[in-house]
Amino acid sequence: MAPLTRGSGGPKVLLVGQLDVANAGNRGEARTENGRVLGAGAAEKSGLCLMLDLAGRRPPVRADITLVFHAGGGRGFDGSELRLVMAKDAELRSADFALVLKPTDNKLQLGAGGSTHATLAFAGRTGHSGLPGAGVNAIHKLARVLSRLAAFEPVPDVVDGLTWYEMMSATSAHGGRSGSVVPDHLEVNVHHTFGPSTDSHASQDRLIALVDRVGAVRFEELSEPAPPNRSHALIATLEQSGVQGVEARQTWTEVASFAALQIPAANFGPGMERTMHAQNEVTELSELGRAQTILDRWFANMP
Repeated sequence: MAPLTRGSGGPKVLLVGQLDVANAGNRGEARTENGRVLGAGAAEKSGLCLMLDLAGRRPPVRADITLVFHAGGGRGFDGSELRLVMAKDAELRSADFALVLKPTDNKLQLGAGGSTHATLAFAGRTGHSGLPGAGVNAIHKLARVLSRLAAFEPVPDVVDGLTWYEMMSATSAHGGRSGSVVPDHLEVNVHHTFGPSTDSHASQDRLIALVDRVGAVRFEELSEPAPPNRSHALIATLEQSGVQGVEARQTWTEVASFAALQIPAANFGPGMERTMHAQNEVTELSELGRAQTILDRWFANMP
């Protein structure tokens, strides 16, 4: 936590940035080419550049601004260190608003999608795979569940004129045996994402129904969604400050952690969202300048 301004008489606003980089060892080296910053964290950390710039420039601000740095933002509600930071500092919990500086292509992304990770476990019995009726094949038990996943179509969820999509996808599978042995175990990770009209309880029910007693379900991560709060005065002012559009934030972000604390929040930043976690993340230098202008205009016109 780093207080930037005090005593303005305006709202208490948190600017929130994530310090660590996901899978940094498998990413490109940081560099600047043709007006672009590329490499590990070049998109994800573009918001940190804005925070440090504000600390150095100290532009006029009609608010009490606090910079909040944390790690683990890509690991959901339980894995993010933000909840520990907030738990230790009562002043942060009294904030009026939080702007989470994520890569959004300088769009204002409202709310956050919910996220459930579940392990589906299928049990069988070993036997010789060349003998009729020998063993019970755990992998074959997955077939009915897999056909349902393959047929799952995105389901729209419209809130405040913004659209989220419910998605359900298998993301990894582990188990089985080698050679001529019928596999007696298989575990599949399924990621369920959903909009603000759904919660983690409903998500768990849908995943249990997906398995339909063919296997067992173990829930690994439960992260609630966040509402868009589009009518909030600070969000409305930011929307009018030159952002490159307004849309729903499909994936989970720390905005949901603030929603759990009854603190309205939104996502914004200059990084290219589609390059997050890629070999070379990208932020256009011109977009960094545009984001700086947008924030300065927002600060100057805060209600």
